[in-house]
Amino acid sequence: MEGDVDSQTLLRLSLNNDITFEKIMTVDDNKATQALTPETQKVVEVFNTLDTDAKLAWLYFVYKKMGDSITPAAPAAGDPELAPKLLGDYYQLSDEQQLAIMREIVNRENTEYSHAYGALKENNQLFVWYLWAVAMGDTVVGMPNSYKATDATNKLLSQIEKLEFEEQMSVLRTLVGDMGYTDIKPIETQAQTGKTASL
Repeated sequence: MEGDVDSQTLLRLSLNNDITFEKIMTVDDNKATQALTPETQKVVEVFNTLDTDAKLAWLYFVYKKMGDSITPAAPAAGDPELAPKLLGDYYQLSDEQQLAIMREIVNRENTEYSHAYGALKENNQLFVWYLWAVAMGDTVVGMPNSYKATDATNKLLSQIEKLEFEEQMSVLRTLVGDMGYTDIKPIETQAQTGKTASL
């Protein structure tokens, strides 16, 4: 698995933003509460009903509209060594290739770039999407000028804006954590296996 955010990156984040990354990490420590409240769970469920391109558009709008508060990161804080394929090689690809990779990641397809994304921890997956959103229209394929957000996308954006900061982070971590391909399988519950625990 690729490394997590290093101390130098954390320092740069703290210096460049009003919200410190330590606050993000504190929220991340309490993974058990992620997207479990009725409000946050509803946002996740609605997001999962969107088609692939609508999901990409929603992420773009979230980071463009709320990136300064949701993800306390500046473009310069992204370390290419954190995910060299996603924050380095990716920028050299054509618009068509970049869009195809975004779709592969959202759809959890078994591809090279989807694997690289799936190997990251959730905080770093958030960084990838943030940096891609910031670079859209420059080194990353931009949103078509003719694109019109659907009512469902706008409604979902409004829903996440109404949530508290910790709830917003829980939703985003849940969403980005469910993307990308990984070989790691979830541990089956007793209900699924039909077996009881033994010593």
